Amino acid sequence: MSYSGSDILVLEGLEPVRRRPGMYIGGTGASGYHHLLWEIVDNSVDEVMNGYAKRIEVTIHRDGKSATVTDDGRGIPLDEIPKFRKSALEIVMTTLHAGGKFEKKGYAHSGGLHGVGASVVNALSEEVRVRVKRGGKEHEQTYARGLVTSKLRVLGGCRGTGTTVFFRPDADIFGPKLGFEVAQIRERLEAKTYLHKGLKVLFVDEATGEKVEFAHSQGIADYLGRIIAERGKPASHAGSFCVSSDQLDGGAKAELAMAWTESTDEHVRSFVNGIPTAAGGTHENGLKSGIVKAVRNYLETTGTAPKGVTLAAEDIREGLVVILSTYVAEPQFQGQTKDRLNNPEVAQLIDAFVRPALEKWLYENRSLSEQIVARMALASRAREASRAAAQQVTRKTAVSHRLNLPGKLADCASTDPADSELFIVEGDSAGGSAKQGRDRKTQAILPLRGKVLNAEQAAMAKVLQNKELQDIVSALGCGIGPELDVGKLRYHKIILLMDADADGHHISTLLLTFFYRHMPGLIRAGHVYLAQPPLYRLDVGKQTYWALDDAERDKILATKVAKNQKPDISRFKGLGEMMPAVLKETTLDPRRRTLLRIAIDDEAETERQLGELMGKDAGARFRFIMERAREADVEIDV
Repeated sequence: MSYSGSDILVLEGLEPVRRRPGMYIGGTGASGYHHLLWEIVDNSVDEVMNGYAKRIEVTIHRDGKSATVTDDGRGIPLDEIPKFRKSALEIVMTTLHAGGKFEKKGYAHSGGLHGVGASVVNALSEEVRVRVKRGGKEHEQTYARGLVTSKLRVLGGCRGTGTTVFFRPDADIFGPKLGFEVAQIRERLEAKTYLHKGLKVLFVDEATGEKVEFAHSQGIADYLGRIIAERGKPASHAGSFCVSSDQLDGGAKAELAMAWTESTDEHVRSFVNGIPTAAGGTHENGLKSGIVKAVRNYLETTGTAPKGVTLAAEDIREGLVVILSTYVAEPQFQGQTKDRLNNPEVAQLIDAFVRPALEKWLYENRSLSEQIVARMALASRAREASRAAAQQVTRKTAVSHRLNLPGKLADCASTDPADSELFIVEGDSAGGSAKQGRDRKTQAILPLRGKVLNAEQAAMAKVLQNKELQDIVSALGCGIGPELDVGKLRYHKIILLMDADADGHHISTLLLTFFYRHMPGLIRAGHVYLAQPPLYRLDVGKQTYWALDDAERDKILATKVAKNQKPDISRFKGLGEMMPAVLKETTLDPRRRTLLRIAIDDEAETERQLGELMGKDAGARFRFIMERAREADVEIDV
């Protein structure tokens, strides 16, 4: 194949964004779709953060696929930039790396840093309309797919200043099905008002007529109480530790609120310049080291270290719920999605901010400190007990042929984890079909009997006593909880294969809860998948179609079946009904199957949903069901 200068393609304007949207928004799924909204909202929050605005209004329009964001800030500049002979507004909306945040003349702190947010939204939207109030007049300009579609024009006189941005994400980029998730947006907008005292956010959902205004005068102290209540695990002590400082080195600021709870995990929500950093970073590293140092210094100087146990860092931090909001003049984010902070100097800044303040608080609240230390000692003992229990189900050596495995596991011949897949299958009947239809060289089958334990409501010791979950841990061979070592994983694809009905979905949810709570490293490493077996088979003449659900069945009937044809439709009651050849064709064969990789896009939202749907509070589930009752398509025989 020839390769010459004629093969070199130079992408101009915003075409690189449309060609490779993942570089700018992380992907074209739901997370990327919502990232467009956060880019615009964060520009408005930057005005609030620097004292130029107090109110933001976010509207999700009736179609569920377009949004408008309005603020009362200064308004995007409109004057012409002589070098380009274009207005500043047009440059900002159509040019990558153009903005007012590279130098700190207009903004002391900001979440927008790269000058690409507004232009990326423009590039990936089929329609954008920007209105700016400045100098007593309201101006408007429109755009589409990165291009200008109208001249900048004056709409008339106005009072005040501000910017309004309407946009509709491009269906050519994101597909026709995606839309805005109202609950997720409402949650994140309210979080903004916790982080920025004095900010008011009005959220409007035109589809339901909902209008709600968020404002929280106590800031993250209020936020901490809400998160603890949502997680359903009460605090282990009265009160909470709250501290703030706007005089850190380098113009940095930080605010912290935290408390120890009865939970068995650590929950940190961190923010940099108002941007949620789901993947953490150096500010979280400094936070964690500062907490551990403060506790150890307190125990050493007071001589109150618990006897008979050794407190590890995870024992000290177990059950912590923490909110950390940091403001950095020149933050270095991992990418445009800004989910991880990389500034090395921030770790030491936050460590030095947290350690002395927490140590002082522990000294001044001795009775609370005793409760907290007792809780840490209990965590240490539980960790040691869990380690002992886990060793009973973890493989002893990295053998080439697998030993000490569950008796019902039909293992594969390959000993290379990268080539090996484990199907966790619902029921012995389905397991039998899967064993016959699989590729014995690379595909292993582990049948489960019945619904597994709800790991959200069970302690680690009880989880390890459950036979079905114990078999999964034993088959995977990589340990569980703190002992998890992804490097020892026997199968790089863990595929949940359940019936395509409500019971099957429930079992999948229970297993995903188990993996998220006790083996989250497998999800973060991209090893956990959901299989997509069909619910229907449709035979139309000599053609056979497979439908995952009712909606896909109806679509096939509408598009593939002629008026004079009578399709033969069969519904599978379960995987056990499928012949091995059919299961192989539709679900097992890598060349023809569809797998959904499980990923955590928003850890805070995942925690909230998991707590509501799988926690002990039945009231939350009742509300969830009642709010969505009309969406259910259920036939009831009376």
